[in-house]
Order: sequence, then C-alpha cells, then structure tokens
Amino acid sequence: MAPAQAAASMNTTTSKASPPKDLSNHFSRGAKARNASQIKQFYKYFAIPGIGQLAGGLPNNHYFPFDTLEAKVAQPARWEPTPNKPIDPPADDDEASQKLSKLNINSKNSSKSSADLYVPHTSAQKNPLLKIDLDTALQYGTAQGYPPLYAFLRQLTRENLHPNCPYAEGPEIILTCGNTDGFSKVLQLLTNEWSAEKDWVRDRQGLLVEKFAYMNAVQAATPRGLNVVPVEIDDEGMVAEGKGGLREVLENWDFKKGKRPGLIYTVTMGQNPTSGVLSLQRRRDIYAICCEYDVIICEDDPYWYLQYPTATALNTTTTADPTNISFNPSQPMFANAEPVPENWKSSGYDFLDSLVPSSISIDTEGRVIRLDTFSKTVAPGCRLGWITAQPAFIERIQRITETSTQQPSGFVQSMIAELLLGQDPADAAANKKKKDNGEAWNAAGWVRWIEGLRGNYERRMNAMAKILDDGKYLVKSGRRNSLFLPTTSEEEEDEWAVVEKTQIMSFDLPVGGMFLWLRVHFENHPLYHHYAKHNELSRLSHALWIFWTTKQYKVLVAPGTMFSPTEAIRNEEGWKFFRLCFAAIDEEELKGVSERLRDGVQGFFRIKERKVVEKLLEEDEAVGGMVEGVVSLAAFGGC
Repeated sequence: MAPAQAAASMNTTTSKASPPKDLSNHFSRGAKARNASQIKQFYKYFAIPGIGQLAGGLPNNHYFPFDTLEAKVAQPARWEPTPNKPIDPPADDDEASQKLSKLNINSKNSSKSSADLYVPHTSAQKNPLLKIDLDTALQYGTAQGYPPLYAFLRQLTRENLHPNCPYAEGPEIILTCGNTDGFSKVLQLLTNEWSAEKDWVRDRQGLLVEKFAYMNAVQAATPRGLNVVPVEIDDEGMVAEGKGGLREVLENWDFKKGKRPGLIYTVTMGQNPTSGVLSLQRRRDIYAICCEYDVIICEDDPYWYLQYPTATALNTTTTADPTNISFNPSQPMFANAEPVPENWKSSGYDFLDSLVPSSISIDTEGRVIRLDTFSKTVAPGCRLGWITAQPAFIERIQRITETSTQQPSGFVQSMIAELLLGQDPADAAANKKKKDNGEAWNAAGWVRWIEGLRGNYERRMNAMAKILDDGKYLVKSGRRNSLFLPTTSEEEEDEWAVVEKTQIMSFDLPVGGMFLWLRVHFENHPLYHHYAKHNELSRLSHALWIFWTTKQYKVLVAPGTMFSPTEAIRNEEGWKFFRLCFAAIDEEELKGVSERLRDGVQGFFRIKERKVVEKLLEEDEAVGGMVEGVVSLAAFGGC
C-alpha cells in the first residue's frame, strides 16, 4: 500500500479494512526455520475432561509445595488522578497542586483501602479462561500465556487500548517476561546475526534508534552485529523530515555499511531518556516513510499512561509551535488536542481517550510491533508483559517462545490474573476463603489504577521541575560606580546595583514518562575554555557528576553519555545532559533531593580553580571508577 493510501485508509471502519500486509520478508533465517513445538501441541488435549494424561512430562500438581497464594492488594481508586485536558496556559502551581497523594490505609471502609487476594490450590471452575488456581498456573502451560490472563489482556488490547487498529480482525498478543524479553524476541524474529569475520558487509542489517536512546535495547542489538543508526530527535521524539530525520537517513543510506535498516526501535511515549511524546501527526509522518522504505516499527511503551497534560500545552511541537492552528484546550481527545478523526472509536474510558494513541491505531499494513509491560504499573520484579502485533508476527514469536522462556512465571501470572479478574462467583470454595471480598479490578479498575498513577507521577514531576526551575540561573549581585552621571568633589559618586544572571541549566517540562532530561550549560562554566582547548569537556561533565555524589549533596543521576548510541554522539553532545528519574525516590525525600541537585549545579559553577575539578576526577580514578559502575546499574536496571 502506498503511503498516501495508508494515511487515507486510517479512518475507514473495520468492516472495510484489509488484512495486514505479508511482511514475512523481514523474518530472520532462524525465525523462518522454526516449527511448532510438538510438546506444546499436546496441551490443547490436556483440558479434555477425564483424559488419561500419559503424554506430557508434567509433575503431579498435588505435589506442588504451595497450597494457596494470598496477598493484600490496593483498590483501584487508591491514588488521586489529575485532569485529562491540557490547559493553555497551564494553571500556576500552588501548594495544593504540588501536594503528593498519601496512602490511606487506616479506614477499612475507605475506597482507597486494601483488599484480600486469594489464589486457591484447586478451583471448581471448569472454564479454562476463568479458572485461576495453582493447579493450572504452576503447571507447564502454553507459550501464549496463562489462559485467563491472556484472554483478559487480548480483550483489553483490542477493545480498550487499541480499538482503532485499521487492519482486518485486529492485532494478536503473546505474553512475555517483560519488555526486555519482548524486544529480544523481536530481534530474533527480524534480524540475523552478523559477524565481520564471517559475513559479507552487504548482509549486515541495521537498527534505527533515537539520537538519545534506551541503551538496553542498543546493547541487545550490538552483539548480533547490527548496525545501530541514530535518527535526529526534537521535543516530541524521532524526527520524520529534515536534517538527520528518518527520511534523510533512509534516502541517503550508504550501502557500503550494509543493508538499509529495516527495523526501528523507539520509545514513543515519555521517550527514555528525553521524556517526549510523539504526536499522532508525527506518527503518521514516520509511518508513511516506513511504508515507503519497508521498515518495521518496534514501539516500546512502558510509559504510555504517563502523559502529562500540565506540560503538553507548553512543550510539544504540535501545541507550542506558532504554525499550529488546531490546538483546542477544550478538546478532550488526545494529549496534543488534535480533533478526533472521523469514525474514530472511543476506548470506553475518558482517560484512555485523552492519551495520544499507539501507532497501532494508524497501522494499516501491520508493520507495528508494540511492547507493553506490568513493570511500571505493578512492579518490575513481576517480569511480565505482552507483545501486540499482527497475527503472523505473533505466530513466529510464539515459536521462539516455545523453545526459550516457554511462558512467564506461573506465580506471577496467577496473581495478576486474580487481581484483574478475580474468582468466578460460582467458585464458592475459593471465594469463602477471602477475608475481604474486594471486587476484581477488571478493565475499569485497571484504567482507574493507571489514571491514579499518572496523577502521582505528574505531581512528582511538577514538584521537581519547580525546584530546578528556581536554580536555572547563577545570580551574582554587587555595586559599581555609575558610568553615566558626572560627579563633583562635594558629591559622592552614585552607585548602581548590578545583577548578573548566567544560565547554568535548562530543561523542557516532561510531557510523559518518568524522567527529566537536564541540560547543563557547561559553556558558561569558568573553566569551560580550558577543558574545551584540551578537548576534555567530557571530563568537566564527569566532574559535576562526581561533585553531586559528594557528602554535601549526595545525589546520583544518570549521565547522558549512557544514552548515546554512538561514540560520536557521546563525544559531541551526550556529556551535556543528565537524566533525572523523579519516580523512584520516596515522596518525603523528593523535595530535599531536588534541592540538593539544584544546589550542586550552583556550587559546581562557583568553582574557578582547575585543581578542584582535577581532584574530584583523581579521587574517582583512585577507586577505579567504582561510582560510575554503580550508576550504570542504577540507570540500566530496567528503567
């Protein structure tokens, strides 16, 4: 389908939609060679009532050393949400809007209290899509995922998260052990391993990434021999047109470097590390180019629900650019307030409708693979997520899963399934064990939960941003003799107050995600010219990073060099930036830590002697760069 046709067909109804395009030409040699697991094919017969099961190598479920799983879980309304609509201009911050929500666990009658979660050893429920118990969850299972959880997430994906997927029959899903596992399987699906010692350069495949990117993805691709190719970004994310944009990279591809890249890895919502949110129009622009050059889009979106209306009206190109005439603050649909397309289906929830939709919503050809995870909504330790894509892609990923991870942890899947679905009302034996029959979350509860999470993270973001904004300038004041007024011997010289403001840092208010991307203006540091002369500006940047960790400030941040996918970007620009995560720190510490970070920049810019900077660097080198290793673990630990 031509790009114009792809864009034009986005508003067609499902009844007129075409099947997704056959994109099997992108499958790797290994993915094409995989056959269905013969063992897993038996599993559909295991559910036949009364079957004498002598085929599979399954342990006896009565010998599992767990009789039940029990936990206290939150009610969906625990956290207060923030308004869905962007306000232009945003309202002034006040004490009430900055106040972070506090957990209410004192009143058992409160809608924000906890409820009991109980997974029995054996459920009386016969329907495998409703049966949640340890008998089934801890046994070997299908690669698609635990049937009740798979069925729930599939319905949620198709009806609520992406109801406007434009190809016929809609997308399919498969559960994963989190998004790192999901992307690993996408690489296995779409790329062949390449070695400079054994293979022709012409056969080398490429991976397109943002100029600043989540480095776990880059580090997953590099050992496979992929050519990692950065694409320019702006306040939204990946740039489609213009210098360094996607079209220029693909149009001007140098085939001496290998094949033209056929896969994009991108974080489109709360881009990691820069926090941009890709507008719907930008998605259309990128998608049209991908159709033209036959590129697959892997959309990694752990922060999709974290889109901040308070920042939208200020920062995104679609709203802040003077050429934009469509911004309408009263329009509830989409964070960039674009008018609702014709025939666009609602998700059924105002909160989801207010978010910029996934690229799946414009995916007429079936070339978008989306990664979702419970890491940011439940806990990273769950190691649970799911992939959404056209059925042909999911079928191949299922073959990969059958002989690798097989399925996510049964403990985790059963607990999440019970949280979202609950026990069937007919299963009285299980329900009577629950001390507090809290209602299952279901789709409505899940949406309310992530809406409340967005509220808390938005308040955190605003609190940190306000503190840092107060320290963007280094202010020096003094007095000097007037340059303008004449004086006499009888009169004292007039004196004028002098205030010098030097910008030392800047940032865009995060539009989404968990990070603030801070630029430090080292060009205004007293020692800048010395380090620039010796081509050692990265040392000056590293000295600031060490300075933050000293006793007076004790703040740890992630340097921008860690998110630079190439050596050139690290050397030219990466050292200017630092990624600050406002999500992980305890609420009562957020204000103090933000103030110490701000004061640390101020203090560093007051250093005028090179020996002070060099001493910081020497002390770090004396411990073997141990501190830098610690921050590597902190920055890359699934964030």
